[in-house]
Formats: sequence, C-alpha cells, structure tokens
Amino acid sequence: MPKMKSNRGAAKRFRSTGSGRIKRKRAYHSHILTKKDTKRKRRLRASTLVSKSDEKAVRQMLPKL
Repeated sequence: MPKMKSNRGAAKRFRSTGSGRIKRKRAYHSHILTKKDTKRKRRLRASTLVSKSDEKAVRQMLPKL
C-alpha cells in the first residue's frame, strides 16, 4: 500500500507542540490592518492551539502529527 500523503496546505499552517497538541496562527492579520487597533494586532501575532473539536480533522490531514 502506498504512503499516506499529508495535505500540503495544512502542513504549512499547523505545527505540533511538545505535549502533542496542535498549534496554529490566528486569522485576520494579513491585510486591512489600518482599521484594527494596536492591541488587537498584537493579540493576532500570538499563536494559539487548535480547538478540541477541530483537532481530529487536522490530524487526518496530517498523519505525521
């Protein structure tokens, strides 16, 4: 049987943490930044964890994680 291929789009967006959770970047930080206040933009720079409900779907896209 051939190797499982990981979803390349997902592979560029998610990383695994040491404890096995999945890390992601926050959305809404790529353009139209002038109307967003500084506090909001600073919060969007920080990474966060994928929610429990979405974790299964991400793991299916990335068999290596």
